[in-house]
Order: sequence, then C-alpha cells, then structure tokens
Amino acid sequence: MSVSLAKGQNGPLDVPEVIVSVQLAAAADLSALLVAGNGKVRSDADFVFFNQPTGPGVQLVPNPGGIASLKVSLAGVPADIEQVRAVITLDDTSSNFGRTAAPTARVSDSAGNVLYEYVIDGLSSESIVIALEVYRRQGAWKIRAVGQGYAGGFAALVTDHGVSVDDAPAPAAQAAPPQPAYSPPPQQQPVYNQPPQQQPVYNQPPQQQPVYNQPPQQQPSYNAPPAPPVYNQPPAAPAEVSLVKGRPVSLTKGQKVTLRKEGGVALTLIQMGLGWDPIKKSGMFGSRTANVDLDASALLYADGNLVDVCYYGQLTSKDGSVRHMGDNLTGEGDGDDEVMTVDLQRVPAHVNAVIFTVTSYRGHTFEQVQNAFCRLVDSTTNSELARYTMQGGMPFTGMVMAKVYRQNGEWKLQAIGEGIQAKHAGEAAPQLGRFLMA
Repeated sequence: MSVSLAKGQNGPLDVPEVIVSVQLAAAADLSALLVAGNGKVRSDADFVFFNQPTGPGVQLVPNPGGIASLKVSLAGVPADIEQVRAVITLDDTSSNFGRTAAPTARVSDSAGNVLYEYVIDGLSSESIVIALEVYRRQGAWKIRAVGQGYAGGFAALVTDHGVSVDDAPAPAAQAAPPQPAYSPPPQQQPVYNQPPQQQPVYNQPPQQQPVYNQPPQQQPSYNAPPAPPVYNQPPAAPAEVSLVKGRPVSLTKGQKVTLRKEGGVALTLIQMGLGWDPIKKSGMFGSRTANVDLDASALLYADGNLVDVCYYGQLTSKDGSVRHMGDNLTGEGDGDDEVMTVDLQRVPAHVNAVIFTVTSYRGHTFEQVQNAFCRLVDSTTNSELARYTMQGGMPFTGMVMAKVYRQNGEWKLQAIGEGIQAKHAGEAAPQLGRFLMA
C-alpha cells in the first residue's frame, strides 16, 4: 500500500532500486540532478536528462507516448552524492503548472509496487518544479516531497545547481548589444555640453567683477542648509543589497536584502541558521566554558499583533510554515547551533513579519558569548545567501537577530542585531514592536 506525502514530508527507502515517475496532463520532461553536500553537481555528468540519459547510479527510462521515468540504483550512487533531485520541466516554456491539474509524482520499487505518492499542489506561474529528492541520512536512503517551483526557466534551475549551460548565456549576449547600440547618442550628448563648461572661462571677468558683490557670494551659505547631503544619509544607511549566486552577502546592522535570487526568481523555502560560541575563561585549573544555554525563536506577526511563536516548546508554527529543527543546549561546535526553516509559500497571507530572536534561558548575557551570527540559506540548494555577524558582546540576555517581512508583495530580510532583556520568547515579544516599524 502506497503512502501519500505532503510537501516537506519524508519516508524511508528499504529497497535497493526505486523508479520515480510522473503523471501530468501536459507534455513534460523528467530529469535528475545529483548533488553533493554543497547542493551542487560535481560536474555536468551529474545531470541526467533526455540528451544525457545515464548518470552515476541514475538512468532515464523512456516511456513511449508518455513522460520518461527515472531509475535510481541506490548502491550505484557515488558516496559523495547526498541527494538525487527529480525535476519536472514543461515542454511548452510559455505555459505553467497553474494551467493544468497538479502533477503527481510516484516512487515505486523495481517490481512496480508504488511506495510513495505526492500530489504537487500549490503551483501557479512555475514551468519547472523539483518534485522529489532521494537523499542519504545517517547511512540510510530516504525520499522527500519537495515541490519547489521555478519560474526563472530551465537555465536558472540547472545553473543554481552548478551545471554549465552553454546556450543559456547566448540569448543574453545577443540581447545586450542592441541596448548599448542605442546608448551612444546619450553618451555623446554630454560632448555638446562641454562648451557650456568652457563658457565660464569667458565669464571669468564677471566672476572678478563681483568683488564688490562679496555679500552676494556669501548668500549661498544660506542655501547650504536646504540642500546638504546629510538628509540623504538615512536612505543610504539601510541600502538594500542583491543576492548573488555563489557569493554570500555579508550584511551590516540594519541592512536589507530582497529574497530573490539572480534572475528575479523568488525564494520560497529558506533556512535561518543561528550560531554562537561561549567564551572560554582561563583559571588556575585551566580554561573553562560558561554553561550558556541560548534558544532561538521565531515570532510571527500580523499588522503588529503577535499571532504565533515557534520555539523549543513548540517546534512547528500552527500553520506549519515555520519549523524549529531542535534545541542546542551549549553552543559548542562549528556551524549553525540552531536552525529554523521557513516555507514562505505557506506563511498565511495575514502574517507580514517573522522576527528571529536568541535568548538566554539561564540569564547569561551576550558578554559571555562570541561569534554570534545568523545566516540565510536557500533550502532547495543548501547554499548560503546572506550572513550577519555581530561584533563584540553586549550586556543583554536576548538578541533580536533579524526580520523576514513582506513589502509590496515580496519578502525581504533585514539584519537587526539589537539587544533586549529576555530569557525566553514570551519575555521578548512585548519588546519587539519597534522592530516591526523599522
């Protein structure tokens, strides 16, 4: 009997070989991306599609009159490959999944017995979707329902995973020359404006004449206050930055970034990784580390009102859009100490901000913590997109790290890095109103 999966759910694979197939009313292709721990292919050979139907442990099996299926021989997948992602691409690039019934992805054993079934609903403008992924976890193989849609085209998907697409840059290169072709006239226009720049040479005598008019020369000093660049500094301080593939953005306090990848593709499934290290103190019996227990929380707001909290006592928000991956009691070790995932597509329409905090359950201040940071990760590729690192410890028991919020229909991230006095999310909530207005 098959098991129905919902987006984000997973299940074990206890068979040596699986077949991934797709049922869809529209013409489409099925392909596979074999990715390593960094979320990218090792080489173009790890991309299995109709022009390269065989890869290490993965084979594209033709289906006359229908969509080909993928055969994955688990023992044949190289040890450094952690995930095999099954991708559905519509043949008609001008169409999208919103025009047809939701596609269904199935996972069967070699005998044809259906093990799992996933109806990929919620798609609209996307023409490509990562349907499922077969992945390793602690030496065992599992299947996960992904349902991550792409509206940026096939090239955007594969290049995000490190595949070289020779024909993708060509249209852009051909489209670029026409734009400069029309640009030279404006660039040459300033040439005709050079005479006005030379005219003041002939006006030098008039400039000497106002020797008697020195008071008028002082009048511009009264004009300085209305037009100082000081008033332009506040907009420049929180200037937004763009996400660039392969180059994580290092954010400064208060800085913002729109949650879109290169090419304008909106992020939909993100991770907020939070990390810190307790400061080691030296004493006569050697060095020791304070027993600091920090907790990450995500507080969901709708028009300034707290509607839900995701923290160690409630690992999933009531709507299922935010998940806490577990509590770290010490902060020891490298990398993220606590991770929270946010499915931006599942966040209810009335929720317009998610604030991430870190609080000290035992009341330690951030003077006893070093290397505190938060980082934004694209969950579909497991690639870091942005990071904010706090400088120095502060005498607070809580820290407001960052905010993910809606603005004009799209999601943005803002680094905050402000201290508060709070030991848990309940004490932090009443102090967060000012950050909702920033």
